[in-house]
Amino acid sequence: MDSFSSVQDLLAVWQPEMPVYCVYPHVYQNSTQNFINGFPGRVLYAVKSNDEPAVVRAIHRSGVTDFDCASLSEIALVSNNCPGATCYFMVPVRPRGDARMAQQQYGVRHFVVDHPKGLELLASEIDMTRSVVFARMAVHHGSAIYDLSSKFGATPEEIPGLIEAIVAYGAEPALAFNVGSSVRSPDAYRYALSLAARVLSELPIRLRLVDIGGGYPQSYPGYEMPSLDAYFCAIRQGLSDLPLADGGEILGEPGRALSAPGLSALVEVLLRKDDRLYINDGLYGVFWELRFEGHKRYPVRTYRRGELLHSHEERAFHLFGPTCDSTDRLPGAVDLPADIDTGDYLEFGHIGAYSLGGRTHFNGHFSDKIVSIDNCNELPPTERNLVPFQSLFSEQAADRLVELVAA
Repeated sequence: MDSFSSVQDLLAVWQPEMPVYCVYPHVYQNSTQNFINGFPGRVLYAVKSNDEPAVVRAIHRSGVTDFDCASLSEIALVSNNCPGATCYFMVPVRPRGDARMAQQQYGVRHFVVDHPKGLELLASEIDMTRSVVFARMAVHHGSAIYDLSSKFGATPEEIPGLIEAIVAYGAEPALAFNVGSSVRSPDAYRYALSLAARVLSELPIRLRLVDIGGGYPQSYPGYEMPSLDAYFCAIRQGLSDLPLADGGEILGEPGRALSAPGLSALVEVLLRKDDRLYINDGLYGVFWELRFEGHKRYPVRTYRRGELLHSHEERAFHLFGPTCDSTDRLPGAVDLPADIDTGDYLEFGHIGAYSLGGRTHFNGHFSDKIVSIDNCNELPPTERNLVPFQSLFSEQAADRLVELVAA
């Protein structure tokens, strides 16, 4: 991977014709350690949110040793890039033979099921006596943008029977649930943990592990979420009534919260038509997530001839991707320097979550150019009205957040 001290240094020696994706390892170190220090349990990185090897390695080097994997290929990726890491095969339905391969070739011990037939299939492939099997419970909260319990999850009433069957097969039983994706209220975790506590209290045994899933959000321009501290506080409160075995712990599966901050996308303006800008990446590329409900913009800055373009006047522009499809248009409008023109570059920050993994080759447009920005003083673009990125990792972070909200 090529390394540069800044995007300006990159543009001083290279004017890329294809999109370039910039990894900021020191930003990943900060965001990852911030989450590890605040979360009251074991942190599993959800690989699906960004499976770029450079990102996975950066998160591993920053202290994450456990990984939530949803496929055999993700397990192989982690095993090949993260020495000593532990993979959890946390999807209830797998292609035939994948669980066997995961255990025999990669030493995976943790699996999940949500149905008796799924448990039977799993038991036919792995050695249950050296495995931990999570029973996934369906839990949804209205503050989650996406319901992750409509496809997977047994009802709370079905969980005791599923736990009993796991024990009968000789595996260690555990409980898992996921309140949804991009959860907008910390109360979702209080609710889910109270439901889990009720179910666990009815079991004749005490479980050692409870996986409370992901959903920890990221703020974007015009789309501000509560601080992670608010979620951690809600989870701690919910844990007070959770009946676990001695030495028991909870697991969390952050994806977006870890992967979003440390990646940016550098794209070129191919053509300007009045208030329309045509760029060389779009909804069939790294911006694909913008098709769905949720945030509609990323923080952005502009470069001209390798230097930051500052302007006293801004104007709202509509951005279009490079394909022939008329729907390849970023939602809303983006405020940019009024004199932006063909040949300038835009760098979009906080784009690490659900971006690289969803790119397509539609119309032949695809870039796999990844570079590293290694100067610790360099940060991806941030939005002026959001909490400054640096402050999230200072000892005064909570006090600073209160001050900003009060202002």
